[in-house]
Amino acid sequence: MSADQKRTLIAGAAGLLFALGLGLAGMTDANVVLAFLDLGGLADGTWDPSLAFVMVGAIAVYASAHALYQRRMQAQPALGGPCRVPTNKTIDRPLILGAVLFGLGWGAGGYCPGPGLVSVVSGAPAAIVFVIGLLAGMFLYARKPSARS
Repeated sequence: MSADQKRTLIAGAAGLLFALGLGLAGMTDANVVLAFLDLGGLADGTWDPSLAFVMVGAIAVYASAHALYQRRMQAQPALGGPCRVPTNKTIDRPLILGAVLFGLGWGAGGYCPGPGLVSVVSGAPAAIVFVIGLLAGMFLYARKPSARS
């Protein structure tokens, strides 16, 4: 099996694991996300902290796996070479604007890309509309002249 085939297989397995985790944790339900974002619910007890627990759990698993991966990479590169880590740490206008747009979309619909894609399988109309909008935004961004450089 070639290195590209191994990468594809690992990416597919990771995506499936991610999707199963999102579904099991209830993160494909936009109402769970919206209940977390509704900080006004703290006063009346309707705020749902489950998203925070899922995020903390995911970060803990990732941090452990990343540390193990970093040690292994020093000894022997996996799949034909080290991964490329982004080096740009500039906080600029496009980054801030992108974060604001992402937050507005997440808060309005209750989906971010991962749970939105997983939720399409359920046939939920809101998830389908979200993914159509996501794909349209990606298409428009790719057509922007500065995105191709």
